[in-house]
Amino acid sequence: MLSRFDDFPIHQTPEPVAHPASSDRNVYDRYWFNGYADDGEFYFGIAMGLYPHRGILDCGFSIVRGGEQHAFHASRRAPSDPSESVVGPFRIEVVEPMRSLRVVLEPNDTGIACDLTFTARTACVEEGRQTSHRDLRVMMDATRFAQFGRWQGSITYGGETLAIDRTRVLGTKDRSWGIRPVGEPDVGGAPSKTLPQVFFLWAPLHWDDHCSHFGLFDDGDGRTWHQDGLIVPAYEDPDAIPGVTDPDQRVMPTLEHQIQYIPGTRRAASADIALVGKDGERLEIHLEPLICFRMKGIGYSHPEWAHGVWKGELAMAGESWKCDEIEPMALENQHIQQVVRATADGREGIGVLEQIAFGPHARYGFKELLDPA
Repeated sequence: MLSRFDDFPIHQTPEPVAHPASSDRNVYDRYWFNGYADDGEFYFGIAMGLYPHRGILDCGFSIVRGGEQHAFHASRRAPSDPSESVVGPFRIEVVEPMRSLRVVLEPNDTGIACDLTFTARTACVEEGRQTSHRDLRVMMDATRFAQFGRWQGSITYGGETLAIDRTRVLGTKDRSWGIRPVGEPDVGGAPSKTLPQVFFLWAPLHWDDHCSHFGLFDDGDGRTWHQDGLIVPAYEDPDAIPGVTDPDQRVMPTLEHQIQYIPGTRRAASADIALVGKDGERLEIHLEPLICFRMKGIGYSHPEWAHGVWKGELAMAGESWKCDEIEPMALENQHIQQVVRATADGREGIGVLEQIAFGPHARYGFKELLDPA
């Protein structure tokens, strides 16, 4: 199946661009964004995922503010052209690659809408390829890059419109593609003898003249099997960004973490992380959460609107909940991002701490799928 991208010299296989190189049913290609006020007043998340072998394109937009989280979900049959990033009233426009994108959610029956422009503050941060197995099967084989930036525009929800001012609303763009578990689980075959296990920490942080990037996966024994740590220069003028990647970025190859959990949960009450350079340079950062966002608002672990699930030719829905009334140890409430105040060497920054913690982790005393701290 041809698409307009086949007119460019970008092919990686003998197939047209629309044909994934892998036949795995869980092939995906995803946009993801967050945005948050510099005082932690609110947080919003955005996601759009294409699943070519499942024939689905889905998306989500969600905001948490004032003790409530509001979410828009939508899904459609995947278009024949993979560049058609539109699901009903929702669309993503690439204004300038690696510099500016626009996210629009037109007014619709859910009462949730937005018109937001993301402008880069840094060059892109390429993470290493992430590959993991469960038993003998590859469960994840993905590439990801992140980019720090600012937001401008507006969000409407609950009958009010919130102005988004670039001078105080920061965020991160995340693009990833490859293979990840999505959609309905496979059926048949012998059950696995091992518990599902994922321990993921991700902390992109904005500082006054740079940004720091921290991300890792640990196994059930508490050993880190993948990590990405970098310090990248930040620019007020996106035209000053020197390229897709920044020659002045510093790779910090060793990461450390110490989480203080809220009792009865797997959610951080605070955290201390460190990025360590090859020459022994250490950046030690203390993180204090300000507001918590449940990633189910944009489909992650959602019991009804999970990624890659067939909902029909076009479907959409909205929902809201009070943050202090949800069950903290329910499966769909585990994947979270918290806006955090960051402090290091007398400097103050702002960013997020993302947590996924399913299954054992020896260092923190987790032994079952979801036993709390």
